[in-house]
Amino acid sequence: MEVRGLSKTFHNGGREIRVLRGADFSLQRAEMVGIIGASGVGKTTLLQILGTLDRPTAGRVLYEGEDVFALGEGARARFRNQKVGFIFQFHHLLAEFSALENAMMPALIGGTPRGLARTRAAQILNEVGLGERMDHKPGALSGGERQRVAVARAVMNAPKIVLADEPTGNLDSHTGQAVFELLRKIHNTHEVAFVVVTHNQHLADEMDRVVCITDGRIELLN
Repeated sequence: MEVRGLSKTFHNGGREIRVLRGADFSLQRAEMVGIIGASGVGKTTLLQILGTLDRPTAGRVLYEGEDVFALGEGARARFRNQKVGFIFQFHHLLAEFSALENAMMPALIGGTPRGLARTRAAQILNEVGLGERMDHKPGALSGGERQRVAVARAVMNAPKIVLADEPTGNLDSHTGQAVFELLRKIHNTHEVAFVVVTHNQHLADEMDRVVCITDGRIELLN
């Protein structure tokens, strides 16, 4: 993925708020990149644009050379479903469904037959250490277990990129480290590229590369 001249402006009560100002960014295959920066500088906005959850005011997002915002709405939805996985600070699991059913959701949305989706979800939940908890609903799971379900859901459709917004930010340090090690394991096993927003400098230091958003632009730190 390559980002060229990305800008994003919000309008609030007649005020113009420029969050991203001509940001450039590239992501290589199976790379793990950390994004750091002060609160409000646009880290989450960048992830939302990379995942086509939001549109830039200006600039281009290229996936394998193709501008994803030049795609029609249906094609963009398929890109989001098949090529990108999302992990959020708050897991956003559906409370009325089991861990297995939550993990299955992206595959079902993408049209995978229910039996195949169920088999794949069970396999991934076993991989993330929840083989004996997959029939439990989120309310019966710990915070770390819920985030593991969210990780399983993110990789359900074998995406090429996973976008993670403070995936350990709502967890204690021990549980957060365990979740990060799980992300690293999936990164290595499945050759998935990760873009991880984090305030945790220790976790950032364990990434392949770290970039910082400052004054709306992206600066390479290492």
